[in-house]
Amino acid sequence: MTADLSELTGDYVLDPLHTRIGFVARHAMVTKVRGAFHEFEGTAHLDGSDPSRCTARLTIQAGSIDTGVAQRDQHLRTNDFLDVPNFPTITFVATAVEPRGDGEYRVTGDLTIKETTRPVSIDFEYTGNAVDPQGNLRVGLEGSVTINRKDFGVTWNAALEGGGVLVGEKVVLEFDVSAVRRNGQTQ
Repeated sequence: MTADLSELTGDYVLDPLHTRIGFVARHAMVTKVRGAFHEFEGTAHLDGSDPSRCTARLTIQAGSIDTGVAQRDQHLRTNDFLDVPNFPTITFVATAVEPRGDGEYRVTGDLTIKETTRPVSIDFEYTGNAVDPQGNLRVGLEGSVTINRKDFGVTWNAALEGGGVLVGEKVVLEFDVSAVRRNGQTQ
């Protein structure tokens, strides 16, 4: 593992086989539903000497949502939730990166869901780097952010008989990232 982050400077792509873009939402006021998006692509420019010069972009195929329950996933794809036929992608474009100390970074950017764009700040932890058996430099990051789905036009719900609602407003977005430096770049 490289101790000098300047050695990590370069352009990266997300490795979809080793990256998870997930979410957690409250269901029926008593439990959590977990899921993930399986189709996405992302790029980043990392600058280990000056994190403010880092950039990142993520595009998620909304239809790839998977909670492990086909009927629920189909409902999530309808206009009640993500309206995949009309809004097939969810995007995040970083606008600022700031170090928070001890391998932690805050990535602020524009999150777009159903053509509604709002700024969000995601706290990431740098989890390390390694050269894989194919000679590729990989960088790991883990992060999460809580959003209110209603802020993005995802408003459907159903009242519960005993009070409360079927789907919580808060959704935690989770990012477990493995990014690969392009073409064996060096600084």
